[in-house]
Amino acid sequence: MSNTVKIAIVGCGGIANGKHMPSLSKQANAEMIAFCDIIKERAEEAAAQYGAEGAKVYDDYKEMLKDGGFDVVHVCTPNDSHSEITVAALEADNHVMCEKPMAKTAAQAREMLEAAKRTGKKLSIAYQNRYRDDSLYLKEMVENGDLGEIYYGKAIALRRRAVPTWGVFLDEEKQGGGPLIDIGTHALDLTLWLMDNYKPKSVMGSTFHKLGQRQNAANAFGPWDPEQFKVEDSAFGFITMENGATIVLESSWALNVSEFGEAKSLLCGTEGGADMKDGLRINGEKNSRLYETMIDLGAGGVAFYSGEKETDADREARLWLEAVQNDTEPLVKPEQALVVTEILEAIYESARTGKAVYFE
Repeated sequence: MSNTVKIAIVGCGGIANGKHMPSLSKQANAEMIAFCDIIKERAEEAAAQYGAEGAKVYDDYKEMLKDGGFDVVHVCTPNDSHSEITVAALEADNHVMCEKPMAKTAAQAREMLEAAKRTGKKLSIAYQNRYRDDSLYLKEMVENGDLGEIYYGKAIALRRRAVPTWGVFLDEEKQGGGPLIDIGTHALDLTLWLMDNYKPKSVMGSTFHKLGQRQNAANAFGPWDPEQFKVEDSAFGFITMENGATIVLESSWALNVSEFGEAKSLLCGTEGGADMKDGLRINGEKNSRLYETMIDLGAGGVAFYSGEKETDADREARLWLEAVQNDTEPLVKPEQALVVTEILEAIYESARTGKAVYFE
């Protein structure tokens, strides 16, 4: 591959403008040469701001894939179209970075994984919270055995009142759910990855739609329309793994809670514990005394640290492009992202039926 990775963007809305395109634009080895959106004006605006000279604009991704000329496709569309576009892009001989969650359903996610294996192209899912300084430092600690055997984890994605009122977030058909599939997915991915445990045995779940019908509700993004609010406002899961480890998942867009935080993990092991409540805190026992210590992440020393401050999104873009150029495995593997989607789907199914869901 040449020194420059040529990239096509499908979906030029909020997540593409908020993360993908700004981060890619900072990478010296990236060149965005094609932009596609069903609203063509959005693609034109993206091309004007981020495109290489002569960048092409489309309102149909199939036309874009037919024209080709790029190495990588970034899929930044609503959840229900992730699988269809990703599979088509892989089969058109492109590597794919797809926004999270992997897909709306586990069956669709499996189709994506099978397409990646069939074509031999790279597929990664945009779980950028793995690339944070605290996440990378804690991962190193876990791999060094500092926490011992981790048998309990908590995946936290709680907002008190921050319901996204734009785009298709409240549309169950397009998204597949609310806070569980939107932000709970980040917390679960982070926790499974830190624990390096991808073998679920059973799942119990609950979802609630208690606050979504309120008129003129207090909300960080302005009041929502109760008529449009078709998804849960909070969801919770109890996940038992094959080795007996247990994970509790908490997610909400609207919940009467005074302690909240997003994409945070709490881990409990035989040798120590860790949490991300207010920075990275480690706890344990030494010389017959209990201790807690805060990790100072301001002085470098984390994996991939190169001296300057790099955001998680920028690091995600850089390491993804390096994986493509060097033909190495991306940090987020599709097999891992599939398990996240399978567990989310099981939580929704358990909530619907009132019964535990068991994995094969």
